Amino acid sequence: MRLPARLILQGAGLGFLAGYVDTVGFVALFGLFTAHVTGNFVLIGSELARPSNGVLLIKFLAFPAFIAGVALTRLLSVALEKRGRPATRPTLLMQLVLLCGFMLAGIWAAPIGATPSALAVLAGVLGAASMGVQNASSKLLYQQLTPTTVMTGNVTQLVIDLVDIARGDRSPALHARCVKFFWPIVAFGLGATGGGLGYVHFGFAALLLPIGILVSMIGLHDGDGDAV
Repeated sequence: MRLPARLILQGAGLGFLAGYVDTVGFVALFGLFTAHVTGNFVLIGSELARPSNGVLLIKFLAFPAFIAGVALTRLLSVALEKRGRPATRPTLLMQLVLLCGFMLAGIWAAPIGATPSALAVLAGVLGAASMGVQNASSKLLYQQLTPTTVMTGNVTQLVIDLVDIARGDRSPALHARCVKFFWPIVAFGLGATGGGLGYVHFGFAALLLPIGILVSMIGLHDGDGDAV
């Protein structure tokens, strides 16, 4: 049961994108996590315990923005399914628009001061919404892939599987699952490194790289929503 190379590349690309965007948001916007809710719950609790200058607002608004991204993705997919149309390309386009908004708002907000400006807050909201779309897509459209935005469960499953391989399990299904989990984890780590270095050198313009990945993925999907 070998995983197709197309799916491996797709999972790795989405993992790289998530790690990259999440790190840019974290470095640029006061430790904001754009790609997952768990970290922002912790950040909100931390800000409530030890408030800092205006930072609570951007971290608090990221939560409903993320939810809005998930909800819009679900509504879009349902509407297109009723018409018998695939949702993959329109969903990627929606994420692309939000990610471009994240970049442009960040560029206009620069330099980011000690207190987030309205544009900096907008950048955080758009970044969180864009990653909400990707999180929802993982559940709705990419069910054959491992989750690409949060790596805790992926690492846990990979370690379990590697232990079973070390114990002598050589089943093809186990090997295929290891491959499926391994590459998004590696790509997420590389993306996180690239996002940090990219922001240091290029500011919010560094988001042109994940934007390029989304454009490439959109181009690889035909009119029926299948990757070509």
